[in-house]
Amino acid sequence: MSDARRATIERTTGETSVTLTLTIDGSGRADIQTGIGFLDHMLTLWAKHGLFDLTVRAHGDLHVDEHHTAEDVCICLGRALDQALGTRAGIVRTAHSFVPMDEALALVAVDLGGRPYCVMQAEFATPRVGQLGTDLIGHLFESIAFNGRFNLHAQVLYGRNDHHKIEALFKACGRALDAATRYDPRLGGTIPSTKGVL
Repeated sequence: MSDARRATIERTTGETSVTLTLTIDGSGRADIQTGIGFLDHMLTLWAKHGLFDLTVRAHGDLHVDEHHTAEDVCICLGRALDQALGTRAGIVRTAHSFVPMDEALALVAVDLGGRPYCVMQAEFATPRVGQLGTDLIGHLFESIAFNGRFNLHAQVLYGRNDHHKIEALFKACGRALDAATRYDPRLGGTIPSTKGVL
Protein backbone atom coordinates (compact mmCIF):
# COMPACT_ATOMS: atom_id res chain seq x y z
CA MET A 1 0.00 0.00 0.00
CA SER A 2 1.32 3.41 -0.96
CA ASP A 3 1.75 6.06 1.71
CA ALA A 4 1.13 8.85 -0.81
CA ARG A 5 -2.21 8.39 -2.50
CA ARG A 6 -1.94 11.42 -4.71
CA ALA A 7 -2.60 12.23 -8.37
CA THR A 8 -2.35 15.19 -10.71
CA ILE A 9 -4.53 15.32 -13.81
CA GLU A 10 -4.11 17.77 -16.66
CA ARG A 11 -6.79 18.00 -19.34
CA THR A 12 -6.83 20.48 -22.22
CA THR A 13 -9.51 20.62 -24.89
CA GLY A 14 -10.76 23.23 -27.31
CA GLU A 15 -13.16 24.32 -24.56
CA THR A 16 -11.23 24.11 -21.29
CA SER A 17 -7.87 23.74 -19.61
CA VAL A 18 -7.85 22.02 -16.20
CA THR A 19 -5.06 21.10 -13.80
CA LEU A 20 -6.19 19.23 -10.68
CA THR A 21 -4.21 17.67 -7.84
CA LEU A 22 -5.86 15.40 -5.28
CA THR A 23 -4.37 13.88 -2.14
CA ILE A 24 -6.66 11.30 -0.59
CA ASP A 25 -4.97 11.22 2.82
CA GLY A 26 -5.03 14.95 3.35
CA SER A 27 -6.38 17.37 5.92
CA GLY A 28 -9.13 19.11 3.97
CA ARG A 29 -7.06 21.88 2.39
CA ALA A 30 -8.58 23.28 -0.80
CA ASP A 31 -7.40 25.86 -3.31
CA ILE A 32 -10.03 25.99 -6.05
CA GLN A 33 -10.21 28.44 -8.94
CA THR A 34 -12.62 27.45 -11.71
CA GLY A 35 -14.20 30.79 -12.52
CA ILE A 36 -17.53 29.43 -11.23
CA GLY A 37 -17.95 30.68 -7.68
CA PHE A 38 -20.59 28.21 -6.54
CA LEU A 39 -18.62 25.24 -7.91
CA ASP A 40 -15.51 26.49 -6.07
CA HIS A 41 -17.59 26.62 -2.89
CA MET A 42 -18.96 23.09 -3.35
CA LEU A 43 -15.56 21.54 -4.14
CA THR A 44 -14.06 23.30 -1.12
CA LEU A 45 -16.77 21.77 1.06
CA TRP A 46 -16.22 18.36 -0.57
CA ALA A 47 -12.51 18.48 0.24
CA LYS A 48 -13.03 19.78 3.79
CA HIS A 49 -15.57 17.15 4.75
CA GLY A 50 -13.70 14.35 2.98
CA LEU A 51 -10.34 15.42 4.47
CA PHE A 52 -8.92 15.51 0.96
CA ASP A 53 -6.36 18.04 -0.21
CA LEU A 54 -7.52 19.48 -3.52
CA THR A 55 -6.04 22.07 -5.85
CA VAL A 56 -7.86 23.08 -9.04
CA ARG A 57 -7.00 25.58 -11.74
CA ALA A 58 -9.51 25.72 -14.57
CA HIS A 59 -9.95 28.08 -17.48
CA GLY A 60 -12.88 27.52 -19.79
CA ASP A 61 -15.30 29.03 -22.25
CA LEU A 62 -17.44 30.72 -19.62
CA HIS A 63 -18.51 33.23 -22.26
CA VAL A 64 -20.56 30.31 -23.66
CA ASP A 65 -21.80 28.96 -20.32
CA GLU A 66 -20.51 27.05 -17.31
CA HIS A 67 -21.24 23.54 -18.62
CA HIS A 68 -17.88 22.62 -20.20
CA THR A 69 -15.78 24.00 -17.35
CA ALA A 70 -17.80 22.38 -14.57
CA GLU A 71 -18.00 19.07 -16.43
CA ASP A 72 -14.28 18.91 -17.22
CA VAL A 73 -13.31 19.74 -13.64
CA CYS A 74 -15.45 16.84 -12.42
CA ILE A 75 -14.03 14.52 -15.08
CA CYS A 76 -10.55 15.39 -13.78
CA LEU A 77 -11.65 14.90 -10.17
CA GLY A 78 -12.93 11.41 -10.95
CA ARG A 79 -9.76 10.51 -12.85
CA ALA A 80 -7.58 11.79 -10.02
CA LEU A 81 -9.49 9.72 -7.49
CA ASP A 82 -9.15 6.60 -9.66
CA GLN A 83 -5.42 7.13 -10.20
CA ALA A 84 -4.67 7.96 -6.57
CA LEU A 85 -6.48 4.81 -5.36
CA GLY A 86 -4.26 2.54 -7.47
CA THR A 87 -5.29 -1.10 -7.12
CA ARG A 88 -7.64 -0.17 -4.25
CA ALA A 89 -6.11 -2.93 -2.15
CA GLY A 90 -6.94 -2.76 1.55
CA ILE A 91 -9.64 -0.10 1.36
CA VAL A 92 -13.01 -0.24 3.08
CA ARG A 93 -14.59 0.14 -0.38
CA THR A 94 -18.24 0.92 0.47
CA ALA A 95 -19.65 3.65 2.69
CA HIS A 96 -22.50 6.10 3.01
CA SER A 97 -23.20 9.41 4.69
CA PHE A 98 -26.29 11.35 5.69
CA VAL A 99 -25.69 15.09 5.94
CA PRO A 100 -28.21 17.73 7.00
CA MET A 101 -27.95 21.36 5.94
CA ASP A 102 -30.57 23.32 7.83
CA GLU A 103 -33.94 22.12 6.43
CA ALA A 104 -32.36 19.84 3.78
CA LEU A 105 -31.13 16.27 4.21
CA ALA A 106 -28.97 14.37 1.71
CA LEU A 107 -27.73 10.78 1.48
CA VAL A 108 -24.78 9.62 -0.58
CA ALA A 109 -23.68 5.98 -0.80
CA VAL A 110 -20.59 4.81 -2.71
CA ASP A 111 -18.95 1.55 -3.74
CA LEU A 112 -15.39 1.86 -5.02
CA GLY A 113 -15.62 -1.56 -6.64
CA GLY A 114 -14.50 -0.40 -10.09
CA ARG A 115 -17.98 -0.42 -11.65
CA PRO A 116 -19.05 3.07 -12.75
CA TYR A 117 -22.68 3.94 -12.14
CA CYS A 118 -24.57 6.94 -10.85
CA VAL A 119 -28.11 7.34 -9.56
CA MET A 120 -29.24 10.82 -8.58
CA GLN A 121 -32.58 11.60 -7.00
CA ALA A 122 -32.91 15.33 -6.41
CA GLU A 123 -35.31 18.03 -7.47
CA PHE A 124 -34.46 21.71 -7.57
CA ALA A 125 -36.86 24.64 -7.59
CA THR A 126 -34.59 27.22 -9.20
CA PRO A 127 -32.69 27.10 -12.52
CA ARG A 128 -29.40 28.34 -11.04
CA VAL A 129 -27.48 28.79 -7.81
CA GLY A 130 -24.97 31.53 -8.43
CA GLN A 131 -23.27 30.80 -11.75
CA LEU A 132 -24.10 27.07 -11.73
CA GLY A 133 -27.20 25.63 -13.37
CA THR A 134 -29.02 23.19 -11.11
CA ASP A 135 -29.70 20.95 -14.12
CA LEU A 136 -25.95 20.23 -14.13
CA ILE A 137 -25.73 18.85 -10.59
CA GLY A 138 -26.65 15.27 -11.50
CA HIS A 139 -24.29 15.34 -14.48
CA LEU A 140 -21.39 16.55 -12.32
CA PHE A 141 -21.80 13.66 -9.88
CA GLU A 142 -22.13 11.31 -12.84
CA SER A 143 -18.87 12.65 -14.31
CA ILE A 144 -17.03 12.06 -11.02
CA ALA A 145 -18.43 8.53 -10.63
CA PHE A 146 -17.85 7.36 -14.20
CA ASN A 147 -14.31 8.71 -14.39
CA GLY A 148 -13.57 7.53 -10.86
CA ARG A 149 -14.90 4.03 -11.67
CA PHE A 150 -17.28 3.72 -8.75
CA ASN A 151 -20.96 3.42 -7.89
CA LEU A 152 -22.50 6.62 -6.55
CA HIS A 153 -26.07 6.89 -5.33
CA ALA A 154 -27.15 10.35 -4.19
CA GLN A 155 -30.50 11.49 -2.90
CA VAL A 156 -31.99 14.64 -1.44
CA LEU A 157 -34.52 13.26 0.98
CA TYR A 158 -36.15 16.63 1.56
CA GLY A 159 -35.47 20.35 1.68
CA ARG A 160 -36.63 23.71 0.38
CA ASN A 161 -33.52 25.74 -0.44
CA ASP A 162 -31.52 24.61 -3.48
CA HIS A 163 -28.22 25.92 -2.10
CA HIS A 164 -28.75 23.84 1.04
CA LYS A 165 -29.72 20.73 -0.93
CA ILE A 166 -26.64 20.88 -3.16
CA GLU A 167 -24.35 21.71 -0.26
CA ALA A 168 -25.64 18.69 1.67
CA LEU A 169 -24.99 16.48 -1.38
CA PHE A 170 -21.38 17.60 -1.78
CA LYS A 171 -20.65 17.29 1.93
CA ALA A 172 -22.21 13.83 2.04
CA CYS A 173 -20.23 12.76 -1.04
CA GLY A 174 -16.97 13.90 0.56
CA ARG A 175 -17.73 12.10 3.82
CA ALA A 176 -18.81 8.88 2.11
CA LEU A 177 -15.66 8.83 -0.04
CA ASP A 178 -13.50 9.56 3.01
CA ALA A 179 -14.95 6.52 4.77
CA ALA A 180 -14.75 4.26 1.69
CA THR A 181 -11.13 5.15 0.83
CA ARG A 182 -9.77 4.42 4.30
CA TYR A 183 -7.58 1.39 4.84
CA ASP A 184 -9.05 -1.47 6.86
CA PRO A 185 -6.17 -3.21 8.67
CA ARG A 186 -8.17 -6.43 8.87
CA LEU A 187 -7.85 -6.78 5.09
CA GLY A 188 -4.07 -6.99 5.34
CA GLY A 189 -3.64 -5.13 2.06
CA THR A 190 -5.80 -7.54 0.08
CA ILE A 191 -8.36 -6.59 -2.54
CA PRO A 192 -11.82 -6.12 -0.94
CA SER A 193 -13.60 -8.39 -3.40
CA THR A 194 -14.28 -12.11 -3.75
CA LYS A 195 -13.15 -11.73 -7.38
CA GLY A 196 -9.66 -10.74 -6.25
CA VAL A 197 -9.59 -7.65 -8.45
CA LEU A 198 -11.39 -4.30 -8.63
